[in-house]
Amino acid sequence: MADSPTIRPITSDDAGEVLTIQRAAFASEALIYGDPDMPPLTQTLEELSAELVENLGCVAVTGGRLVGAVRARLDGDLLLIGRLAIAPDQQGEGLGTLLLAAVEDRGRDAGATQAELFTGALSEANQRLYEREGYRRTETTDDGEIFYRKALVD
Repeated sequence: MADSPTIRPITSDDAGEVLTIQRAAFASEALIYGDPDMPPLTQTLEELSAELVENLGCVAVTGGRLVGAVRARLDGDLLLIGRLAIAPDQQGEGLGTLLLAAVEDRGRDAGATQAELFTGALSEANQRLYEREGYRRTETTDDGEIFYRKALVD
């Protein structure tokens, strides 16, 4: 990465930029799945803003530009991670790895002992990232969602 990114907690004020990144990042997923109406593409700014009020997610900022985001919330001692999105021109630069590590740290600090996330069966790059970062497949649903878990404590 040319400029080292800053990783910080996500806030409601980030909603507009996060939505822009999310839509840009998930456009390629929509092509893979042939589904232009997938939830990351149809979520409204109001829905996203409400979701960010109490969220353990993080954003990546490079040169003053928000270039990646991940959301997470705590469910008991389980950190539910979702909507990891990297600006298309920044993909493959390690931001996904940085954001996952940062959100896992936030989850640990909040009391999470495990993290869970999911992706689709056709999202091979996502699968490679999650497996490389220590996530293990726990379930594949009939509609092709693959769930992963990772222990956050030793």
